Amino acid sequence: MGDLWKVLNGHDPDFFIKNLFEYELFGQKLHITTAHVCTLIVMVGIIIFAVCAGRAIRRAAVTDTPTRFQNFAELIVEMLDKMIHGVMGGSAAKFVNYISTIFIFILISNISGIFGLRPPTAYYGVTFPLGLITFFTILYNKLKHQKLSGFVKGLCDPWPIWAPINIIGDIAVPISLSLRLFANVLSGTVMMALFYSMLPVFVKIGIPSVLHIYFDLFSGAIQTYVFCMLTMTYVSDAIGEE
Repeated sequence: MGDLWKVLNGHDPDFFIKNLFEYELFGQKLHITTAHVCTLIVMVGIIIFAVCAGRAIRRAAVTDTPTRFQNFAELIVEMLDKMIHGVMGGSAAKFVNYISTIFIFILISNISGIFGLRPPTAYYGVTFPLGLITFFTILYNKLKHQKLSGFVKGLCDPWPIWAPINIIGDIAVPISLSLRLFANVLSGTVMMALFYSMLPVFVKIGIPSVLHIYFDLFSGAIQTYVFCMLTMTYVSDAIGEE
């Protein structure tokens, strides 16, 4: 595939992960790629925003008029809190920090293509760990709230012969979550790279902006919402009615 692109275009398309440099650690050769750098940039940006928002809210007096930045930060917190409580109800307080964190990380990662980055979520090494975290969160809450007896009973529902199928269904959760997010973001990245490679230089500033609205903003926001909504639904189902 790479050789074909080199022949047709004279360079690699932008959606390929490129190796920046490599180093050796404990006898193992490790690589730093564009996916690692873009992920680090997104994480640093989120941390800086969180620190600035925290300082602005702590320093604000009750009698002061909130700044635009403070209003924006509080709006994000209120919207996420409302969404999580609307889905998880009384259990939301335990998971609001986790769900809010992955929501912001996935959203910023998905739309980072607007700023010239390769979306970290277009790399399966990022989305699969997110799916694994959700899987172990579900498993932990099943064992905590349903106890071992309830957990085994759920695997054997409606009949013990269904246990292998239920186990496969549970194992498929992190794979389906991660693949859905990865495939949708990667497809948008590939489409944008193809458009940029086909368009003449003098129109690359105007026309792609419309495409970014769909492939990055709209599709990225939808995939973020779907991932977090499924996570909340799975966890709520694992907790059950106390």
